[in-house]
Amino acid sequence: MSFVVSPNSKSWVNVPVGSHFPIQNLPFGIAETGDDSVLLVSRIGDYLVDIVGFIEEGLLPFEELAEAEGYMELGKSGCSELRKALFDLFREGNPKVRDNSKLKKSLLIPYTELPMALPMEIPAFVDFYSGINHASNVGRMFRPDMAPLLPNYRHLPVGYNGRASSVIPSDLPIFRPKGQTKAADSDTPEYGPTRELDFELELGFFLSDGNEFGETIPIEEAEDHIFGVALVNDWSARDVQRWEYQPLGPFLAKSFATSVSPWMVTMDALEPFRVRGPVQDPSPLPYLSTKRASHFNIMLEVSIQTEKMKAPQVVSRTNANELYWSFAQQLAHQTSNGTPTEPGDLYATGTISGTEEGTFGSMLELAWRGSKPLVMTETGEERRFLEDGDVVSITGYCQGKGYVVGFGTLTNQVLPAL
Repeated sequence: MSFVVSPNSKSWVNVPVGSHFPIQNLPFGIAETGDDSVLLVSRIGDYLVDIVGFIEEGLLPFEELAEAEGYMELGKSGCSELRKALFDLFREGNPKVRDNSKLKKSLLIPYTELPMALPMEIPAFVDFYSGINHASNVGRMFRPDMAPLLPNYRHLPVGYNGRASSVIPSDLPIFRPKGQTKAADSDTPEYGPTRELDFELELGFFLSDGNEFGETIPIEEAEDHIFGVALVNDWSARDVQRWEYQPLGPFLAKSFATSVSPWMVTMDALEPFRVRGPVQDPSPLPYLSTKRASHFNIMLEVSIQTEKMKAPQVVSRTNANELYWSFAQQLAHQTSNGTPTEPGDLYATGTISGTEEGTFGSMLELAWRGSKPLVMTETGEERRFLEDGDVVSITGYCQGKGYVVGFGTLTNQVLPAL
């Protein structure tokens, strides 16, 4: 069961114009309380919604969450019901909480008062390479005498298994990773901090339930297994990767950190923004083919702020409909060999880039392998790759009629290597 909120719906909560969190969103997240415990929350406007508090007050009939540390007990259909119940409590005409100042004060928490954790406990992490413009740009840089895309790219969603233990939440710093690198004019590699630290603009989706060993998830059922979507920054050490990746692919260059935004925006909230993605040519094999529009019109933006800057500078704007392979195709392919998956598994899309300068989702592309450094207009500083002290922020939203459904912001600062 899904629940899509009308674009005309209003809440009695004062939601600022342009807020990512109107009543049409109601995402799910997990806040940290400071005593080694967590709080299950939603968000509306500038407030965290204490879900367990509402349950204890008898306002939400989801007792199974009263002592839970996540949403897995409900599953996708249960969370749709929870979101529907939250909508009813916050809709403009419902006085139950609106007219009870004590409840409002205790159950609606200013969002700045509690830090946010990851929105799900993540047992496994997979990173795809589904941004066709990014893949084409990388091919042009590193294989100039060959076709930009390798022969398999338009036939399957390329991906690799990442490391769940280094997936971190927003606002946690990134320590510059170390690894082996080899200069072009050197006969031997050296070990030390990366000189080419990069961000990667991605989205990620979480599973609500998985599949058994040996089973597959058919393409038409794939979205039934997807809980919701978050912003992802899958950091990269480009010089480390260049030396180590052959023949088995990324290792230390990718496993040091992947950051995820606090809010899991449900598939129900994204439903009004469903669009058809790019034409796939050749047509995918039957197990990856679907007639359903399975992309989403999500506008994405990246900004950088150096230590000398007073305000961040937007360096990239693009859209999730630039992805070649959809969430559903990625999951169907992942399980097509019978791989078992679990609730909470995180699947990242790969770097999302547009086709023009200013729409690229990585420093590698924006500065074109260092040949066109980015200029920070406030200070005149140049960036080929990220420097210590730089703060990278990613945001994304869907534009509705008179409202937006957004993901908030994913922000991390780069600190020197330990």
